Amino acid sequence: METSPIKAILCDIGGVLYVGDTPIPGAVEAIAQIKKHYPIRFLTNTTQKTSKQVVSKLQDLGFDIDASEVITALDVTKALLQEYDSGAYYLLTDDAAAYFNDLPSTPCKYVVVGDAQQNFSFEHLNSAFRILMNGGELLATAKNRYFKEQDNALSMDAGGFVAALEYASGKEARIIGKPSRDFYHLACKAMKVRPEEALMIGDDIEGDIFGAQEAGLKSVLVKTGKFMPDDLNRGIVPDEIIASIAAVNEIKALKL
Repeated sequence: METSPIKAILCDIGGVLYVGDTPIPGAVEAIAQIKKHYPIRFLTNTTQKTSKQVVSKLQDLGFDIDASEVITALDVTKALLQEYDSGAYYLLTDDAAAYFNDLPSTPCKYVVVGDAQQNFSFEHLNSAFRILMNGGELLATAKNRYFKEQDNALSMDAGGFVAALEYASGKEARIIGKPSRDFYHLACKAMKVRPEEALMIGDDIEGDIFGAQEAGLKSVLVKTGKFMPDDLNRGIVPDEIIASIAAVNEIKALKL
């Protein structure tokens, strides 16, 4: 059976376009080249910044990216809470939590967990735990284990704290961002393509590659950002592998 031609691109941000405050060499030019041939959406699980802040940083780094092309886990979480007309307890950074200020504070039926950094205190985690034990539901913007910091070293992401709340409460988190199938399908819908007509480029073997494949997309792994050689021994096989986004011309599924 002949596979569908690729009609749209999804692309991770941190680790693929930049690390810290430094663009991946050739990334700006690669994105410009892709945009000449394909519609693109940039997907990120980051919860340290709102979508507006993400776009501002990308533009400051030289990327020609519009706000309409970026989809964050915070955007999808907010849309979900608006649909449910519900308040939540937010384990997020102060900036990220402020993004939800226009939503009702009650009834508080959910606990929303992202990369809260210094806000991952016992007091805040225990408050979240008590809401869960009183019938609340756990929403995780992502369950990533780690990410690469500006100093080029790995740091803990929200996944470990999500797992702690799951263990303590006995409740399983609903994952809103990558690798959620709904997240990928939402991005495909925004570009009016079927999942099999889209290709995901990322550095996270689980969230980007496995998540995209489970959602029916093609996947390309880049060896930048959080990529580690051992990722290739975990039973997840990307459709293609390239050194970095700068080598986008080498992706066989694309016509550039």
